[in-house]
Amino acid sequence: MSNRPFPSYWMYKDNKGEWRWTYHASNGLAISVSSEGYKRRSDCERSIEIMKGSHNSPTWMPSDLLHAA
Repeated sequence: MSNRPFPSYWMYKDNKGEWRWTYHASNGLAISVSSEGYKRRSDCERSIEIMKGSHNSPTWMPSDLLHAA
């Protein structure tokens, strides 16, 4: 068995038999998870591709929180 690289996505089946993913940072800690289970593996893989493609998406917050600590 090979060593898992970090950062990376981990795909697995949950207790209902649905596909899910968890993204682990370079320190090995989970920082993001799929918000739903997928019946098909290909749908889960597509969800990961969408996440990878969103790295240039803007961050938004309400204006009243712009200067919040």
